[in-house]
Amino acid sequence: MRLVDLLLPARCVVCSAFGELVCEQCAEGLPRLRAPLCARCGAPTAWPVARCRECAGRRLAFASARAAVAYDDHVRTLVAAWKEQGLRALARFAAASVVELVERPDAEALVPVPSDRDRTLVRGHHAAEALARELGRSWGMPLAPLLHRARPVPRQRGLALAERRRNVRGAFVTGERPPPRVVLVDDVYTTGSTVAAAASALRRAGARRVDAVTFARTIRAR
Repeated sequence: MRLVDLLLPARCVVCSAFGELVCEQCAEGLPRLRAPLCARCGAPTAWPVARCRECAGRRLAFASARAAVAYDDHVRTLVAAWKEQGLRALARFAAASVVELVERPDAEALVPVPSDRDRTLVRGHHAAEALARELGRSWGMPLAPLLHRARPVPRQRGLALAERRRNVRGAFVTGERPPPRVVLVDDVYTTGSTVAAAASALRRAGARRVDAVTFARTIRAR
């Protein structure tokens, strides 16, 4: 055991029990996303469908989106600790959850959704990039940080769906030609607006297929 573990023993970020950053009970209790799912956006469905009510009628640049867990209150607490409290080791936990529950996409590279520069400086790390790096180790796939922010983007939190789409429209660019098939990686899929805008940039740059993978996903009321 390390000295730091004796002086500052880890607490579960969900229930505060001593031991691990995510205790076994809380890890087992996370709301895993399993089939049937919408083939396009990955939303839970009553039966397999090509498009669900959430994504039908939307022009989405990604071919599919998949997540490991639903973004409930416990997962929200976990993600906040990971992103805002600097608990970088949670990237390994998030990646292990994705590897367990999401089939490895047939692609040549993992592309993290880029963070706002000021937020990265404040946090000292970038969750999506850390998740992509861990997934790359597990899936044997290289990390390709091809995307950049074309402009500062106000926070998406609290915005309506239409406002979210406008907020990120044209927000991402890439100066390099991506491989034909790439996996776009982010921490949370909320409405799909961010990953759709990032996927659009990759498609414009030459990618033929973009699949999106996130640790968590918001489940909208049916």
